[in-house]
Amino acid sequence: MTGALIDRSFAVLELLARHPEGVGVTTIAGRLEIPASATHRLLSDLVRLGYVRQEKASSAYALTPKILSLSYAWFGERGAAATVQPALDHLARVSGELVRCAVVAHERLAWVAAAQGTRFGLRLEPDMGAEIPLYCTAAGYAWLASLSDEDALQLIMRQGFGRLVDDGPGAPRTIDALQNQLRQTRSRGWARAVESAAVGTSSLAVPVRDLATQAVWGILDISGPTARLGEARVTELSSALLAASANIAPLTSWAEASRVLQPRPTVPKQL
Repeated sequence: MTGALIDRSFAVLELLARHPEGVGVTTIAGRLEIPASATHRLLSDLVRLGYVRQEKASSAYALTPKILSLSYAWFGERGAAATVQPALDHLARVSGELVRCAVVAHERLAWVAAAQGTRFGLRLEPDMGAEIPLYCTAAGYAWLASLSDEDALQLIMRQGFGRLVDDGPGAPRTIDALQNQLRQTRSRGWARAVESAAVGTSSLAVPVRDLATQAVWGILDISGPTARLGEARVTELSSALLAASANIAPLTSWAEASRVLQPRPTVPKQL
């Protein structure tokens, strides 16, 4: 029974990997030929463990970035993180704040590497592997601004506009306000969020592009207390971020990792 349970669990994960928009419990049960009651129990366990979430609007089930964090950890141990980490460490020393790198995969954005530059006072902690809210973060704006308005809005609505119950007062409350954020990001070449994701914190971010395709595969982000990230400081740090992005761009390890992690076009095993 244990072996069958493991087989079924991975079959569910593999099926969800090919459907980032989510799949209903009845469809999952039918495709994998698992009883609906057993499918529901499996999904409940995967939700409890943090590998799957249930979409509020559709009740469909979808993967969370937690499963990606396992793969990123594996790639990191094989040296992929080492190519990015020196740049993060340098930015952490320059800024004295939390510096993170996120990677785009499965139409989502997740933190995969970080460096802590804070030596005193309020200290933000990295939430590695966590899915990044797109509508209220500098990292989200930096990625979305590289897309068309239509594609950006589709990603926002799929993830959930205004999905956080405890976002900050600076979070956009309308689509027009969100689109204005993206226009400003495109104009500057870097993104800024002031008390959007949480009260008292701000961040700035820049995209990292694949040199061959110019597609954004990663994001560099500096986050800290709003009191320490005033206008002059943000302008100074944005230049450092842009320079770091240019230095990282030729290092394609993370981009290759992201491509490897894309869903495989295979048929799920029938159980």
